[in-house]
Amino acid sequence: MEFKTFIFYWFALVLLFGALRVITCRNPVHAAMWLVLCFFTAAGVWLLLHAEFLAITLVLVYVGAVMVLFLFVIMMLDVNLLKLKENFRSYWPVGAMVGVLVAFEMASILFVAYDRAPAAVAPEHGADYSNTRELGLLLYTEYVYAFEIAAVLLLVAIVAAIALTYRRRKGVRQQDVGEQVRVKKGDRLRLIKVPTEPAAEAAKPGDAAA
Repeated sequence: MEFKTFIFYWFALVLLFGALRVITCRNPVHAAMWLVLCFFTAAGVWLLLHAEFLAITLVLVYVGAVMVLFLFVIMMLDVNLLKLKENFRSYWPVGAMVGVLVAFEMASILFVAYDRAPAAVAPEHGADYSNTRELGLLLYTEYVYAFEIAAVLLLVAIVAAIALTYRRRKGVRQQDVGEQVRVKKGDRLRLIKVPTEPAAEAAKPGDAAA
């Protein structure tokens, strides 16, 4: 076995294990950390395919930005883990059936494609080759409609995340910016006239003689 093939199988094994931990981990923050490992491993696989731009984009964009957004959304939504765990085992039969069906479909497609397709080898390119340029040409010509649809879906997801974050919850104190701007001097400052204490009574002559 070549060293490159060994590295590929190692990345594939780590990626499968991380993906399983993402869906089986009970803590959503831990699941997000396992997803970060999946992103790094997938970036390594893309490096083996000479797709350097996709690999560095996966690390910078997804790990550096999207995962941070996931963590902020998880923390701001204040997910009630105890409520989510209620009746969790009742969903196992349906989830297992769907998982087996999806795995069977993917395996059948992969086996058929593997039998018909020739051995795929990553081509060697010259020093002046730019996979970023080739990706841009392919993305904005042949797959431009799919790219626009994905952009619309991401926009809808952003709006939904903001709507979930700003939902009204009891016991949350928020500032009213409009009320702060409309405030006047009389609303913040109030002058109170405090009466002075009466002067001490003059000492009686008898007390002075004593």
